Amino acid sequence: MSNTNQMPKEEGIDHSLSLMREGYMYISNRCHSFNSEIFETRLLGMKAICMKGKEAAELFYDTEKFIRKDAAPNRVAQTLFGKNGVQALDGQAHKHRKEMFMSLMSPDGLQILNDITKEQWEKAVDKWEQTDRVILYDEAKEIMCKIACQWAGVPVQEDEVKELAKKLGAMFESAATIGPVHWLGRHARNQVEKWVGDLINEVRGGKLNPPANSVLHRFTWHRDLEGNLLDTETAAVEVINILRPIVAIAVFINFIGVAVHHYPEEREKLISGDANYARMFVQEVRRFYPFFPFVVALVKKEFTSNGYKFEEGTLTLLDIYGTNHDPMIWEKPDMFYPDRFAKWEGSPFSFIPQGGGDYLMGHRCAGEWVTIEIMKVTLDYLANQIDYDVPDQDLSFSMVNMPSIPHSKVEITNVKRRL
Repeated sequence: MSNTNQMPKEEGIDHSLSLMREGYMYISNRCHSFNSEIFETRLLGMKAICMKGKEAAELFYDTEKFIRKDAAPNRVAQTLFGKNGVQALDGQAHKHRKEMFMSLMSPDGLQILNDITKEQWEKAVDKWEQTDRVILYDEAKEIMCKIACQWAGVPVQEDEVKELAKKLGAMFESAATIGPVHWLGRHARNQVEKWVGDLINEVRGGKLNPPANSVLHRFTWHRDLEGNLLDTETAAVEVINILRPIVAIAVFINFIGVAVHHYPEEREKLISGDANYARMFVQEVRRFYPFFPFVVALVKKEFTSNGYKFEEGTLTLLDIYGTNHDPMIWEKPDMFYPDRFAKWEGSPFSFIPQGGGDYLMGHRCAGEWVTIEIMKVTLDYLANQIDYDVPDQDLSFSMVNMPSIPHSKVEITNVKRRL
């Protein structure tokens, strides 16, 4: 007698178009229909398993069962991740490369980031006070670009920031698109990779000397497990894996703007300057609003879990948004309620806006601390440091477009420092 169960299965030749049409809700919709946290489907012409929830995350981040190499579709590698980056590595190679990223997350490194973030927000407010109208998303991308380059030791001129921010933004804005927008993102990555690669060659040639503890310096001189320097293209991809995610924080910043406006009672709680409540507010923004829809991996070798067979090489998707809104994990998950994090047990598998599991041995995003630090400083400015008007506009956001951005990109006017 077989000891395996029949996994719920979505019938049909391929459901890639359904995923594009339903976006963030694709996996959750089917889990609801099947009354199951897991189901089988077909995506990109191949068998795929989709799952959500805490147990699914624990399974998905078991490095003995899943691998990341060749899991991401080529179009995503060509825009979002680049080739041969840390996201596509497994085993000791992944651990060794991840250590390079984690070395940046020291208290001193994060304090420097905090200081740079405050400095750039001060400059932005100076400019905004002289401006009639501010589009928060566009401004935030440029601010984040300045922060990223300054922290990473990447030299960029003031008149080059707008274009660089646009190119870095195109990488994550185009990953889930088709047609001209996707090709724009691919072209942007090629241009930025070449530019960063030239900087790396200048450092190796002694023509450029970034600070010794900077990203540019560390990544340029990083050696793999065999003691070899990373090739120029791979080193450039990893530097961009610092720059691009920091610019992508602009998406969360837009949702901070929406939350501060839509939930004035929560804004009132921020005025006291309670750092713990500010942290809870930031975490709730990261949980509540859409950011990453899902992550992908391939089954490393055949195994059985909860009676379901996972065959070697099967594409597997973990629902990030659905897990962060899972009623089995979160009470009233569709309510914006920062106080829920006062009692959160801290599981690395239940709250996964930027991936789950262990930072070093697993694939949880190394930049999560960077994201939280920048968001806390940003929240203080938008809630406490400045006053502004929010004119009538469309602050709704799509659950289909990935990433999702409020339609108006959050327009504010009459910005003044709070006395």
